Amino acid sequence: MTEKNKFMDMLVNYASAHQNNINILFHLIGIPTIMLGINIPLSWINFDILGYTITAAHIITVGLFLFYLTLDTAFSVVFLIMGLIIAEYAILLSVHPSALSIAALAFFGGYALQFVGHAIEKSMPVLIKHPIQANLAAPFFVIVEIFGILRLRKALFEEINTLVDQHREKDNRLN
Repeated sequence: MTEKNKFMDMLVNYASAHQNNINILFHLIGIPTIMLGINIPLSWINFDILGYTITAAHIITVGLFLFYLTLDTAFSVVFLIMGLIIAEYAILLSVHPSALSIAALAFFGGYALQFVGHAIEKSMPVLIKHPIQANLAAPFFVIVEIFGILRLRKALFEEINTLVDQHREKDNRLN
């Protein structure tokens, strides 16, 4: 399978379980919130390089960016911007006296939003079937959804929607 086919297959599988607008909205809120919840404690692990404080949150964000870069350049660059903004906000919150509580609330609250969204859509969260893949891919899909909402890269989304329809038709025949 070519890289483009793997990428499209991943997008189609994700999109198939995320057709309901409320579920999509809950993911657009929940996933960055989870990222914030994770990045707060990651901000406590830091070191200075040439006068710049680098945290584990920065390193993870850049690592995800490099992974996403193998999938799509535009989506990856936008992710990097979003990820670094979330990391910087996490650094600000990491010194708050209630930082651990804020991190836990953001982490579990973000996941709760996603599960509620999937309950509304009546679809199984990818997290249940593939937890590692879901957590690695979720921030990338937030960016994909934003591009879709803004009607950017229309040809890609038209192709995805056609493939999603075919995927759902196939699933209906199997059930």
